[in-house]
Amino acid sequence: MGAPPHSVTECHHDPGFRAAFDHARLAMAVVDEAGRVRAANRALAELLDTDPAAVTGRPVTELAALGLDRRVRDACAAVLRGERRQAGCTRRLKHPDGRPLWADITLVAAGTPGGGALLSVTDVSEQRDLRERLRHLQMHDPVTKLPNRALFFERLSAALEDSVTGRIGLCYLDLDGFKAVNDTLGHRVGDQLLDAVAQRLVDCAAGPHGTGHLVARLGGDEFALVVEGSSGTRQLTDLAEAVLTRLQQRPFHLAGQPQTVSASIGVVERPVAGTTATELMQAADTTLYWAKADGGARWTLFDPERNAHRMTRQALSSTLRQGVDRGEFTLEFQPIVGLADETLRGVEALVRWRHPHFGTLGPKEFIGLAEENGAIVPLGRWALAESCRQARRWQLEHAGAPPYVSVNVAVRQVWDSDLVADVADVLEETGLPPGLLQLELTESAVMGQAGHPVRALQALSEMGVRIAIDDFGTGYSNLAYLSRLPVRTLKLDGTFVRGFRTQNLSKADETIVTSLVDLAHKLGLTVTAECVEGPAQAERLRLIGCDTGQGWHYSKPVAADRISALLKPAS
Repeated sequence: MGAPPHSVTECHHDPGFRAAFDHARLAMAVVDEAGRVRAANRALAELLDTDPAAVTGRPVTELAALGLDRRVRDACAAVLRGERRQAGCTRRLKHPDGRPLWADITLVAAGTPGGGALLSVTDVSEQRDLRERLRHLQMHDPVTKLPNRALFFERLSAALEDSVTGRIGLCYLDLDGFKAVNDTLGHRVGDQLLDAVAQRLVDCAAGPHGTGHLVARLGGDEFALVVEGSSGTRQLTDLAEAVLTRLQQRPFHLAGQPQTVSASIGVVERPVAGTTATELMQAADTTLYWAKADGGARWTLFDPERNAHRMTRQALSSTLRQGVDRGEFTLEFQPIVGLADETLRGVEALVRWRHPHFGTLGPKEFIGLAEENGAIVPLGRWALAESCRQARRWQLEHAGAPPYVSVNVAVRQVWDSDLVADVADVLEETGLPPGLLQLELTESAVMGQAGHPVRALQALSEMGVRIAIDDFGTGYSNLAYLSRLPVRTLKLDGTFVRGFRTQNLSKADETIVTSLVDLAHKLGLTVTAECVEGPAQAERLRLIGCDTGQGWHYSKPVAADRISALLKPAS
C-alpha cells in the first residue's frame, strides 16, 4: 500500500475519496493554502445554484452566495495561515428554489502545513426552527400568547440600551378584583378573562394611542405596555385612559354571565438616558400601588415628591432597629402640672430620634413605622428603662414629692412582648417605686379588648403602676367597660380642650368636658387635660374640675436637666 495523502488537496485525487466527496449530501469544497477552491461537490454547487466547475479556482471567501462578512473572512485567512484550527459562522442563505435556509458554514484546517482546508455548509434550518419554537414557548405566556416576564425584560432592556436619546414610557396594570373571579368561577374562567383582557390591551396598543407598543403579561393578573419613543406623559396617560375605557366599556361574558372588570394602572415616563429596566419597573410598581391605594379603577402618574416621601419612610423603617442599637434615640419630658396649685406632679416622656441624615425627628414621624415593622418593642423597652432611670435620679436628687414619669405604650408592645415582665425587670433594676411610673395606652388599645391586654393591665395595677388612658374621647369611649379596667387617669384629647382657648366657648364642648370630668371623678379617676396653651384656658379647666394639665402654657417638652431645675426649691 502506498503512503496516505498528506493534505486535503491531495485527498481529492484519490478515486475513493473523490466518489464519496462528489456524492455526499453535505455541501463541501476543498480549499488550497491560498484560499482558492480546488474542488466543490455537487451538493455545494446545487446550494450555490451553479456548476461545480464554476466554483473551482475562485477564492472561497469571495463566494457571494455564502454572505461572509469581514470578520469571518479574516478568521478564514487565519485558518489558511495555520494560526487557528477552524472558523465558522451561521448565515441565513437563499436556496435556489427560493426558500430561505439557515446554514452553519465551517472552514477546518487540514492539520498539516500548507495542507489547505475543508469547507462545509450544513443546513440547520430545522434545528434552528425547533429552537425558535422552543424559545417562543419559553418566552410567551401560554394563556394569553403575549410575551411573558422574561421576554418583557429582555425587550425593555434592549430598548433602553439601543437608544441614548428620547424617552420611554410604561403602563403597569393589574385587574381589580381578579381573585374574586378565580375564587367564585374557577381558574379556567379566570384564564378566559385574562385572554380576553389581553386582546383588548393589544387593540389599545395598536389603536390611535399606540403604534404597536409591546404588550406583555408579567404574571397573575399583571400586564405591562411599553411605549418606546414616548412623546411625553400626555401620550402615556391617554393610553392608560384608553385602556380603562376599553376594559369597562362592555362587560366580559364569562361562564354564561356578564362580568365587569376594571384595572389600576401605574404610569411612568422618563428619559431613556440613565434609566434602567429595574428602576423603571420599581417606579411603575410604586405608582400602581398608589392607584390601588387610592381606590382602584384609575391610573396614577408617577410623582417624584410622593415617591421621595415613600423612600424616606422606607429608609426610616429599615434603620429603626439599628438606631435603637446605636443609641440614636433620646427622651424629652413635658411637665404635668396640678391645675389647682400649678405644682409639678409628673412628666410625660417623649421619644426623639436624632437621625444621622434627617435630623431630629418627633414621635409622629416614626412611631407609626415602628408599630408596623415591630421595632416598637425594642424601642419601647429602651424608652421604659430610660424613663425609669431618670425618674429614679429625680427622686434621689431632690427633696419633696418626686414627680411620676408617664410612658406611652403601643398596642403592639402589649401583644408582642411580655410587658408585665419588662416593667417588673426595669423597676427592680432602677429601684423606682411602682407608684412613680404611669403607663399611657390609647382607648383603642384597651377598650373592648379581652384576654391578654386586660390581664396585663390588672397585673401592672396590682404591682402599683399607674394606668392612664391617652387621647380619651376620640376612640371607642366605652364608658361601661371603662369601669371594669384598672385605670387611674383619663387624659382628655386636645380636640376637646382647644375650644377652651376662645372667649366664645362652645356650650356643647363645655358640657361634654364637664360630663367626662364628673364621670371620671365618680369612678375614682383623675383627669389630665392635654394641649393647655394659655392661662384663661387653664382657669376654665380648673373650674370645671380637671385635676392636672400639660401643654405649652406650662412648658414645651424639654431635656431632663430642665426638669431638674424646676424641682429645685425657690431660693
